Order: sequence, then C-alpha cells, then structure tokens
Amino acid sequence: MTTTIRTQVGILGAGPAGLLLAHLLQKAGIDSVVIDGKSRDEIEGTVKAGIVESPAARVLAESGVSDRIYREGAKHDGIEFHVDGNAHRFDFQDLVQKSVYLYPQHEVLTDLIAARIRDGVPPLFGHLAESVQDAETTRPRIVGTTTEGEAFEISADVVVGADGSGSIARIPVCGSQRNGHYREYPFAWYGVLAEAPPSSDELIYSRSEQGFVLISTRDKNVQRMYFQCDPLLDASTVSDAEIWDTLQAGVSGTTLKQGPIIRKDVLRFRSFVAHELRKGRVFLMGDAAHTVPPTGAKGMNLAFSDVLWLNQALRSFFATGSEALMDAYPENALQRIWKAQHFSYWMTSMLHIAPDATEFDKLRSLGELASVTGSRSAQAYLAENYVGLDYGVGDWD
Repeated sequence: MTTTIRTQVGILGAGPAGLLLAHLLQKAGIDSVVIDGKSRDEIEGTVKAGIVESPAARVLAESGVSDRIYREGAKHDGIEFHVDGNAHRFDFQDLVQKSVYLYPQHEVLTDLIAARIRDGVPPLFGHLAESVQDAETTRPRIVGTTTEGEAFEISADVVVGADGSGSIARIPVCGSQRNGHYREYPFAWYGVLAEAPPSSDELIYSRSEQGFVLISTRDKNVQRMYFQCDPLLDASTVSDAEIWDTLQAGVSGTTLKQGPIIRKDVLRFRSFVAHELRKGRVFLMGDAAHTVPPTGAKGMNLAFSDVLWLNQALRSFFATGSEALMDAYPENALQRIWKAQHFSYWMTSMLHIAPDATEFDKLRSLGELASVTGSRSAQAYLAENYVGLDYGVGDWD
C-alpha cells in the first residue's frame, strides 16, 4: 500500500531553507508538505556553524518564526584578522552600521520546527525521498519510503529540492547529482569542539606561515576552533596537545582558554553551483543548488536569499497562474549566489596557504591582506559582504 499526499508545494528537506519556505508560503495561504529522512531529534541535535547575517536575522524575527536570535544570540560587531603576529579589527558598526549574530544553525532549526508545529503543519520526519518524478508535468511527484518501510507519494503542483548537497532533486533538474560548476580546494579544516569558555568576544581569522586558524565559539561553555590541514588527514592521529599548540601558534596577543576536546573532525570544503535551478515544476535552493567554503559564513544565509526569491515566485503563481516570476527565479537567485561564491572564494584564498604555494604566492597574499586591512574602503567591502548584502526581495510578512 502506498500513502498518497496531495499538496500545492512538496518540499524535500527539513533544513533552514525548506522550513523557512514552508513558513512563508503558509502566511500567503499556500499549502505545503515538508519531508525529511531524519528524525526531529537528529536534525535539532546536530551541532553546526552559527553566524547569522543581519538580513537573515531580520527575516526570522519579522516573519514570525522567532525573535529568539535577538534575545539569546550573541551580537558580534566585528571580527579580527591576525596576520603574521599583527591583529586587525573590522568594526562592522563603524564601517556599515550592521552586525552579525552568533546563533548556531541547530538553534535556527529548533525555532523553525517549533514554528511549523505551532502553526499546525509539522514536517514529516522519517520520510526518505527516493526520487522526484514527472518534473516537466503540472503534477510532479515525490516518491519514497518511511523509516518503518511504508511507501508514500507526494503529488504536488510544485516540488522544491532543499535536500542538501546530496540532493536527489538535482537528478531531474540537472541530469545528475554532480552536474554543475565545481571547485574543490587542496586544503581542509581540522575542527574541534572543546568544553571551555570563549577565548575571544569575536571571531579571529588568522593567517600565518603555518596556515589558517579560526577561533570561533558555540556558546558560553563549548568552543569551536579550526586549523588548516591536509584533506586526507585522519582526525584521530592528532593529539590534544598538538591541537592546542597549533591553534595557539596561529593567534597573536590572545591566550586560548583550553578545556577537554569532545569532538575532532576534518572538514573538506568545495564550491559548487548547479547548472540548472529549475526544470519544469521542480526547483532547487539552498545546498541543493550551491555550496560554498565555510570561510565567509555564507551557507545558510545564502539559502535564505533563494527562499525569498522562490517564495515571491510561488506566491505570484498561485495567486495569478503566471509563471513569469518562476521563470525569473534562476536568474534572480544566481545574482546573489555568484556574489557569495566570489566572497567565499576570496576569503578562503586570501587566508589560506595552498600546498603548492611559492614564495611569490605567499608574499602576494600578504600584500593582499595588507591592502585589505590598511584601506577603509576595502574594510567596508569586507564588512558589507560579511554582515550580509540586502536580499533585494521582500514579502516575508
């Protein structure tokens, strides 16, 4: 027996993008069903990065998801660059009169899931999509199986793939899951979670002869820190003492507060933009459409831009029957996507040392960092992009 669900919009993925889109569509009276193969506990319990741009925070609060980010998130008015022993602070308030918020992604997800439940339309957890069919018809379908082994089918007017970097929705849209513009980087981040209080009030991005170091945080008790490493490094082979020595060597004038390391991992990162964002009535957004290196903290924030453009397009379609804004969605979304790709690539290449870097490459990158830290205009450019460009599209009321 197959359970069939009829809805206007079928959404793959109970991540930030899928849940926010469902929330905004409901405000316009548009029905949707969000599915995810994971359980609610798995989704809310997975600790992820947490820098939320100023525009993204506004969307969460002003659309009625939750204003908890303003009440409980840590407002950051700047970041520091440490370059070969010298510290430089980017004062966001002075440069662009905006801030960012340290608010882990799992807290954003907790707020979004709570809003879906509060509004009477909880996501369908434990529903694993296996394929998207009939993409080019007026009734695309999501076919899958629950964790209990029961077959289901979601029949919709529109299907949205917000199912992450392994998106199955890419297959009908792009022809395969890997069909896109792709760049892999020759270095990775060795990341740790440590039970310790914050070492700094703001994030520290460091570039030294040894490579890149990032001093970040999760909350007042748990810290997240990274250093540049080989993508093939086995995380278990590095001792705690070596970790602390490497991290401390990367920052100047700041003594790190140490504590028990409770997690070690190697984070490989890449840049990707799908060749297509739409095929018929199937759309891609968020990590299904693009991924960026974590250096510029753009991932979830960029996904919200996709959501707002697609929300506008679907509101117009269901209100008038016109597909004009759905046709325009890829071009509208891609403008910000490629700006974010550039910023993330720029931050990444400027702050890391490639394994094959020559002395010229190393000295040139130091010249670039000196140009950025020594120019108010360059600082303002970095600050403007870091705190988040305005989305350029509204309709979240």
